[in-house]
Formats: sequence, C-alpha cells, structure tokens
Amino acid sequence: MHKLSAKIFIFLRPKPRSDVTSSKIAEYLLKIKAVKIDVGNPFQWSSGWKSPIYCDNRLTLSHPEIRDFIKHGFVERVKAEYPEATGIVGVATGAIALGVLVADEMGLPFIYVRSKAKGHGMQNLLEGDVDSNGKYVVIEDLVSTGCSSVKAVQAVQATGATVLGTISIFSYGFPQAKAAFEETGTQYDSLTNLKTLLEKAQEFDYLQADEQATIFDWQQDPANWNGQE
Repeated sequence: MHKLSAKIFIFLRPKPRSDVTSSKIAEYLLKIKAVKIDVGNPFQWSSGWKSPIYCDNRLTLSHPEIRDFIKHGFVERVKAEYPEATGIVGVATGAIALGVLVADEMGLPFIYVRSKAKGHGMQNLLEGDVDSNGKYVVIEDLVSTGCSSVKAVQAVQATGATVLGTISIFSYGFPQAKAAFEETGTQYDSLTNLKTLLEKAQEFDYLQADEQATIFDWQQDPANWNGQE
C-alpha cells in the first residue's frame, strides 16, 4: 500500500526534469559502484584528506545506457542554462570523453584543458582551436575543492574567451569549491550532488541515518575530518 501511494503521488505531482535526472544519475553511480561509501573505513585522497566517499565517474563511460543518459543530462542543462554557448571544454583527463560526447550531440566545437602544459613542442595547455571570442561551457566529471576546474576556467579566460559556467556529473558541495568559482566570476553546477546521492543510498539501504549525518559533517570541513567518532 505504501509503495502504491508513493507512485500515485509522483504521478499527480511530477518532479521537475532536473530533479528526475539528478536522482537517476545518483542511482546509476551507486549501482555501478562509481561512488563507494564507507564511513567506518574512510578512503584517503591524494591530498591526504580522509573521506567516507570515493568517486570515480570514469566508470560511467563503460556503460552505454548510463553514458547516454549523462550525456543528455549535460546537453539539457547547457541548453537551459547557457543557450548562447558556442563551444564545449573538457577537463583532463576524466571529462575529455564526456566533453566530446556533449559537443558532438550539440554540434559545437570542442577543446580540452591539460592538467599541465606539455613539456615539448608548442607547450600547449589548451588543445584544440580556441576562439578568443567564443563562449564556452566547461564539462567536468567531478568537482571537489574546485581547484582543477578553476584552473581550466582560468586557462580558457586567459585566451580572451568567455567561460559561461562549469557543469559536472557530481559535486560534493564543499564550501571551498563555491569560493574558488566565485573568484573566477563564473558559476558551477552539477547534474547530481551529495544530498541526492545520500538520499538514494538510504533508499537502497547502503547506509543508515546516523552515517548520513556523519557524511554531512565531513562535507562542512573535509580537511579536518578524521573519521566517525
């Protein structure tokens, strides 16, 4: 009876398309274990931070149905938020393939930003034919602190081109990321986020309410979080 009532409620009051997309992507990420959650045995990031979550969105590229859904999620968001976009930017390495998929679907030029400039030849940081009068949207697979994404934004801005905004598959929602993007004068958004992911994780019994609260505590101060008390 409870499940039937829930379905009727959704039929009568459908969620906005963006909410449906966010929820479905969160479900997909958990299903293929692109996101792993372990509050009791935290992961250690390369930065040295301890984290109850590990995210590898590159796994989505190996699943055609999921890859296609995410691609269309990006396309819909770009069209809705940045209809004036004239080009797409991918960030190395995880978002190069994603960016190509989005640019191809939209019929727009594509460039990508290296993690660091080449040490030979033209020593390029940006690869592709950059239009200094262009209006670009940056595509990311993941935004944590925002450092790598912001470097990509600044690299494009340095050419004289305009960056309209950055969109990622997933964002942790760290305060540091918000501050970093504000310094560039650009916006950032994600197709799904930590709150939606945790709601889905609880729905599928991947974690309990007290574990969810612990993860939200980590989100507010990840640099100083040392694990579950």
